[in-house]
Amino acid sequence: MKILVVNAGSSSLKYQLFDMDTNEVLAKGLCERIGIDGIVTHKCPGKADYKADVDFPNHRAAIECVLSLLTDKEKGVIASVEEISAVGHRFAHGGEKLKKSAILGDQELAYLESIVGLNPLHGPPAISGLKACKEVMPSVNHVGVFDTSYYSDMEDYAYIYPIPYELYEKHKIRRYGFHGTSHRYVAGKAAEMLGNKDAKIITCHLGNGSSITATVNGKAVDTSMGFTPQDGVPMGTRSGAIDPTVVTFIQKAEGLTAEEADKVLNKEAGLLGISGISSDCRDICNAAAEGNYRAALALKILVHNIKKIIGSYVAEMNGVDAVVFTAGIGENDRQIREDVCKDMSFLGIEIDEAFNQSCKRGEFADITAKGAKVKTYVIPTNEEYMIALDTQNLTK
Repeated sequence: MKILVVNAGSSSLKYQLFDMDTNEVLAKGLCERIGIDGIVTHKCPGKADYKADVDFPNHRAAIECVLSLLTDKEKGVIASVEEISAVGHRFAHGGEKLKKSAILGDQELAYLESIVGLNPLHGPPAISGLKACKEVMPSVNHVGVFDTSYYSDMEDYAYIYPIPYELYEKHKIRRYGFHGTSHRYVAGKAAEMLGNKDAKIITCHLGNGSSITATVNGKAVDTSMGFTPQDGVPMGTRSGAIDPTVVTFIQKAEGLTAEEADKVLNKEAGLLGISGISSDCRDICNAAAEGNYRAALALKILVHNIKKIIGSYVAEMNGVDAVVFTAGIGENDRQIREDVCKDMSFLGIEIDEAFNQSCKRGEFADITAKGAKVKTYVIPTNEEYMIALDTQNLTK
């Protein structure tokens, strides 16, 4: 069974073609600058990478290009589009109705369009990608996999905010959580490594966007992101959790509209705002190593906030069996992993610092110190495979 996984952004479309019988990625690529001019990058194992300028006026043109490349005699891996059994689509938000992965018919599409206000950044392009794929491939099932789904089973006291309850009922203001597909994948892998499906696991998805999730018995019990991906630890350009009155104070003090204040906290804050250098953690680490005070401060604030959330989840779960690092920073930044785990031996969290510094980037690693009570893993995330797996299970 071959599954095409699509992740559509406002001006991009990522794709991977999976052979689910062998769990192999047959091809993957990226269509960029949709609506501007267009670039496609296409990769197949055992074949030369292909990159070209292509006119992409819209998402439909991009998906047509993808299907053309997948079936090309030289660059492709399948003889016909008919070999694709189903298409899996990544959605950041499923709202309160789409709590599990689902086949996307007219009713589901209408609901996704109705909640664009909850997800104005990622919702519209994902819907455009879905519509384009349904137009080009009308005879196969299209499945939506939602980042918010992993948190649909959380207890109400974990997702209801202490604001007037009527605002939740009227506007659906609650903690939704994000990066759920990634957390679900790495938490499952950690449980396999522990040989304990009932394990208490804290997963740290650290990248330009970062979130931390607590999982017990395969179900999320809490997560750091909230109503939007703005909540939680500081990120590349997002402030993370702050006193809510800071927002109204900034508006009054700086004479900003609500939209302008939102831009400050979403696009100009976080690591970029503190360091004044970059939103990329690699740039900040380099500057800190050269003695830049604000860069070093940004890293300390990030680590401080990660440690606080890990500690709170240990209290919430009454223990922890494993801590997992994943995503761009989590998988690759050895020093941040070391700094996060430092001075946490009281909780049973200790790492082998030498092995942590020498283990290969982007590969699974057990960096637990000898004798530590809690396992610490580095697990590369694989959201696309989870999307393909859900798509297979719903359509086979």
